[in-house]
Amino acid sequence: MSRQELRTFVQEYGEAHPGGVLRINEPVSLSLEHQAIVEEFERRRRSPIILFEHILGSDIPIICNVYASRRAFAFALGVDEAELPMEYVRRMGEYIKPTVVDDPPFLNAVQEGKKVDITKLPVPSYYPGDGAPYFTAGMLVAKDPDTGVGTAGYHRLQLKGPNKLGVSLHSRRRMFEYQRRAEAQGKNLEVAIVLGLHPILGMAALSYPPADISKWEVAGGLFCEPLQISACTNIDLMVPTWAEIVIEGEILANVREPEGPFGEFTGYFSRRSTQHVFEAKAICMRMNPWFQSIGSGRVSDHIMPLALLREAEIRKAVSRVIPNVKDVYVPNSGASAFTAYVSIKQTRPGEAKHVIPIVLGVDHYLKLVVILDDDIDVFDETDVLWAIATRVQADSDIITIPSSLGAILDPSATAQGLTAKMGIDATRPFGEEFGERLKMDPEKVAWAQEFVTRLGG
Repeated sequence: MSRQELRTFVQEYGEAHPGGVLRINEPVSLSLEHQAIVEEFERRRRSPIILFEHILGSDIPIICNVYASRRAFAFALGVDEAELPMEYVRRMGEYIKPTVVDDPPFLNAVQEGKKVDITKLPVPSYYPGDGAPYFTAGMLVAKDPDTGVGTAGYHRLQLKGPNKLGVSLHSRRRMFEYQRRAEAQGKNLEVAIVLGLHPILGMAALSYPPADISKWEVAGGLFCEPLQISACTNIDLMVPTWAEIVIEGEILANVREPEGPFGEFTGYFSRRSTQHVFEAKAICMRMNPWFQSIGSGRVSDHIMPLALLREAEIRKAVSRVIPNVKDVYVPNSGASAFTAYVSIKQTRPGEAKHVIPIVLGVDHYLKLVVILDDDIDVFDETDVLWAIATRVQADSDIITIPSSLGAILDPSATAQGLTAKMGIDATRPFGEEFGERLKMDPEKVAWAQEFVTRLGG
C-alpha cells in the first residue's frame, strides 16, 4: 500500500471519521441509481465517500463522493478543516518533481488492439436526458507537443463504442491548447484517461501552475513528497503509479462528432461541446479495480474541488494587493464557479472596489463578486445577503463589465461564451459613521448554547 493511492486514503479516512465511508452491498443499477443515492445524501446534508460493491452487470465496484467534502480534502492534506485554505495556497507553490516507478499495479491486466472494449467497464448514466453513459472521473493526461510539459485535467467523456469516446474540452485551457497545437501539426494528441486517484491528484489537476510546470510537480508539493509516476504501455506518457484504471489512446486530429447533452455543474443539461473524439489503444487495470465516478450536476462531488481551487487562487491574488483578507467562499449556490464572496478588513478608502476586478480576473468562469467587511460570515449566505441589503447603494456600489470572457457552459452566456460580470461593494464606507451592528455579549452566547443543549436542542 502507498499513501498516494486511493484505497489507502479511503481506509484511513474511514478509520479517522466513522461514518465517513459507506459501503453499499445491495445491487445498484448503472442507470441513474447511484446518482440518485448521492443526491439523497446531499439533500440530507451528508457527503460520505460511497463504495457501491454490487453493480448490476459488472464485477467492478464504483466509488464516488471522494471529492465531496472539505473535511475529506483537509484529511488528504493532513490538516484541520480550518487550516485547509491557507495550507492549500501554501503547498500549491511548492513544486516537487515526480519520481518514476517501474511495474505499476495498473499493469496487472492489459487489453490491447482488438481486445479493447470500454463498454465492459461500469460506465454510469447520471440523469434522464444524458446523451449516453459518461466517464466523469476520468483524468485526462497529455503533454505539450512543443515543450513536452505535462498536464492533467477532468473533461467529460461520452461512451460511443468499444474503443471510442466523445470528449469536450470546453474549459479551453491547457488540454484544449495542446490538442490545438498537435492538430495544427497534423498529429493526434496522445492522451491517457486515468481513474481511481487520491484526492490530492484531483486538487493538483485543477490547479493553474506556470506553463513550464507540470501538474505532477504541483501534486508533489501537495503530497510533500515526489509523486510516483509510471510509463504507459502504448503511448509516450507517464501517469500516477497507483491509478486503478488507465485507458491509453489519442484525441484524433480534425475529427469532430456530436457529443452530449450532459447534466453539467450549472444544474442544466449542456449541448455545448468542442466535439472531440478519443480512440482507445489499450486498457490497463489493477487486480480487482475500482471504477471512480464523480457525481453529475450540482452535487458536491462535482463542484467542491472547483470551489476550493478558486478560493485558493482568489486568496492568493487578493493577498498580493491588500494585507487583510479574512475569508473567501465560492458557494454551491453559484455552481462553485460563478460567484465569490470575499471579506476584508478595510485599511484605506477604495479597497473594496479595487479588489473587485482582481477577483474577476482570477478565473473567467467568475461573473459575480461580492466584497464584504470582516464582520460578515462569508460562509453564511443569509449574512451576505443582509450586508447587501443594508450596506449597498446600487448607483455607487455595483460595477458591471459587459461582453467579457465567460464560461461556454453557462446557459446565460452567448454561444461564444461571452457574459456580463458584476461586482458588488457591500462594505461600509471607510472612515465614515455607519450604523452599529447588534451583537450579543460573548459570555451570554456561551451560556445560551449550554442552556439550550441541556434542553435537548
